[in-house]
Amino acid sequence: MHSFDKAEYDVRVDRVRARMAQQGFDLLITCNPANMNYLTGYDGWSFYTPQIVAVSQQEDEPICIVRGIDRAGGFVTTHLSEENMLGYPDHYVQAEDIHPMDWIGGLLVERGLGKGRVAVDMDAYYYSARAHAALEAAMPDATFVDAANLVNWVRVVKSPKEIAYMREAAKLVELAMQAGIDAIEPGTRQCDAVADIYNAQIRGTDDFGGEYTSIVPMLPTGVGTTTPHLTWNSEPFQHGEATILELAGCRMRYHCPMSRTVHLGPPPTRMAEIAEVAVEALNVAVESMRPGVTCEEVHAAWNRVVSRHGIVKDSRMGYSIGLNYPPDWGEHTLSIRPGDTTALMAGMTIHVMPGIWLDNWGIEISEGVLVTDTGAERLCNFPQGLVVKD
Repeated sequence: MHSFDKAEYDVRVDRVRARMAQQGFDLLITCNPANMNYLTGYDGWSFYTPQIVAVSQQEDEPICIVRGIDRAGGFVTTHLSEENMLGYPDHYVQAEDIHPMDWIGGLLVERGLGKGRVAVDMDAYYYSARAHAALEAAMPDATFVDAANLVNWVRVVKSPKEIAYMREAAKLVELAMQAGIDAIEPGTRQCDAVADIYNAQIRGTDDFGGEYTSIVPMLPTGVGTTTPHLTWNSEPFQHGEATILELAGCRMRYHCPMSRTVHLGPPPTRMAEIAEVAVEALNVAVESMRPGVTCEEVHAAWNRVVSRHGIVKDSRMGYSIGLNYPPDWGEHTLSIRPGDTTALMAGMTIHVMPGIWLDNWGIEISEGVLVTDTGAERLCNFPQGLVVKD
């Protein structure tokens, strides 16, 4: 059940150690489940309890520590040796007077890793204030600093095998998107359409199936399309209204998102016009992407198109994607927006997501994109433009 050969994990850990050395870190501790998977292959729905991967400059391989009952999952999904795939006792779980980080910190001290500069992912979803306080107390001789998404930035350039998984995820989201578009009809319940989407996402192709995505299907409809992050309910779709589908395919935890907008019946003239502009601007942005071009330059290319039509968008219009777990498929690194001077590199995968949300309705038409040696390519092969169903 290993997603990659051990050699690929070794390369990843070496790259992380090199960045640690540059920043003067003796130990890196990450609770981000995507980073844990990236460094070791560990995969399981266990991130709701504290767990870590620690990378040291003096250990041959990372140390993965999870809840005791989940330790066996490490032997299934990682290449780690028995002494580095560990589990803490279950009485630490959700206890009021003790915390798993008490045990984890104590173990790291016993292993001689309790001194020096220790970097942690301060802003990770699954790293709580209580967890940090417990870890500091258990490792009193360490100096804690923010890792500032160090592993996330190593993840931003994908290997050939990672890109292959991203391409398979693209096939899955194509199936899911078509299922969603087909299901949206006047009188059909939103929940029934989402059931069809899930079926396509997971059933996949004859060659491979899909996995749960880090974000559930987004399905704002009617006036709900004025905002991007609404899901679904049991109400029926209405003739004369738009519905936005923001979906992803997931293969070996690698995500490819895509958005499209469906209108039941003839759309308002302004909506049809903006949809055409959105597609033009999206493709201009993708055409501008190549190694060396900065994120803000991509945004400027997009903005030159939409500004001619009086469209103003104050939110970012793209971000890095790849390996992830709930609640987000974004990598928390580069963003396509003014002020981000990150230079694109071949192997980056980005969700170019220029959603436009107005007072009465909105439009999303987005693409997952791979930066290549000479430019960029769409990962999906799916029609663009506003989908109009009579």
